[in-house]
Amino acid sequence: MNEFEVVAELRKETGTGPSRRYRKQGKIPAVLYGADKEATALLLDANEIGKQLGQEAFFSHILNVKVDGEETQAVLRSLQRDPASSKITHVDFFRVSATEEIQMNVPLHFINEDKCPGKKAGGIVSNLMVDLEVSCLPKDLPEYIDVDIINLNIGDSLHLSEIRLPPGVALATAIEDAAHDHVIVSISQAHELDLGEEPEEELEGEGLEAVAEEGVEGEEKAESEEAEEQEKDKGQDKDES
Repeated sequence: MNEFEVVAELRKETGTGPSRRYRKQGKIPAVLYGADKEATALLLDANEIGKQLGQEAFFSHILNVKVDGEETQAVLRSLQRDPASSKITHVDFFRVSATEEIQMNVPLHFINEDKCPGKKAGGIVSNLMVDLEVSCLPKDLPEYIDVDIINLNIGDSLHLSEIRLPPGVALATAIEDAAHDHVIVSISQAHELDLGEEPEEELEGEGLEAVAEEGVEGEEKAESEEAEEQEKDKGQDKDES
């Protein structure tokens, strides 16, 4: 497993104004809380935390948060981003205890997709879940969970109950019945083009000219009929007079 050390410094000021100034200085406000201890306001180096967040394992790993030489084991609990720029604006860390279980979302890695019969037969693989919420002691927390689909054919699927979890790891929410046994991945038949139906052809060149001519002829005919009606009306008016 990868080792992650998050070096932080104590944050002396809190609030919107100071946080804005810290960000301009290349610092990211953060907080460390949990384990029945008071929350600690921290500052992180924006470049360094950005590099760590670029690694998938960072999100599902026990982290060593180092502040003034003192290390605390924690997990990344949440991130806040600027809605316009998507830049990180705040980070939350949660302290963990070696003897207490934690609940974390762990990414799923789908393996043997190119080898499964369904994919070879032209089927479409649909990954309906990208991570899984599990419960375990910190020492048993996996970086990811493999989902092997090598035996899936077209029309097959894998459910939560069929996933092999690492030792010491359980689903955070128990599967009470079939309705809660959600599909994780499935393989469906690719839609084939119905050759019996020909697509409508667009009118080009002479076709467009023909339509235009028909439109003009129709307008001329309507104008001619309208003129004849007007002449008839005039003749009737003259006879009556």
